[in-house]
Amino acid sequence: MSSSSPAPRSRRMTGIGRVLVIVYGIMALAATGRSFVQIVEKFDEAPLAYTLSALSAVVYIVATLALVFAGRRGWYIVAWVAIVFELVGVLVIGTLSLVLPELFQHPTVWSLYGYGYVFIPLVLPFFGLWWLVKHPPAPATDERADAAPAAVTR
Repeated sequence: MSSSSPAPRSRRMTGIGRVLVIVYGIMALAATGRSFVQIVEKFDEAPLAYTLSALSAVVYIVATLALVFAGRRGWYIVAWVAIVFELVGVLVIGTLSLVLPELFQHPTVWSLYGYGYVFIPLVLPFFGLWWLVKHPPAPATDERADAAPAAVTR
């Protein structure tokens, strides 16, 4: 019995996908650590900036998990939402930190487009979106249709 449909692609993450997840994981840890210290030690000095650092930490954590499980359609959508939110966040906060520096007297992860993180926050979402475009989840198959015996025509 032969099938005309190609074999499903493996959903194991390899190469650039692994590097992307590692970088997102590092950013999640860095942003979480930074925001925790900022909030615990001096939240009253810059509540907006430190809250935004905590928000960026949550976004990086969600994006990391979503990329790991992006082979499933639901997680793939979560990855898109998280990474687009990240991109918008870094562009908006980066621009506001230049135009209205008085709002950001203390730096956030996304201030000055991620200057404090060697601009990784600016570049990373573009790589994340590129990877998502190139690696959509495998189409769901209807297991009932696969299990049904083939009709015999005479």
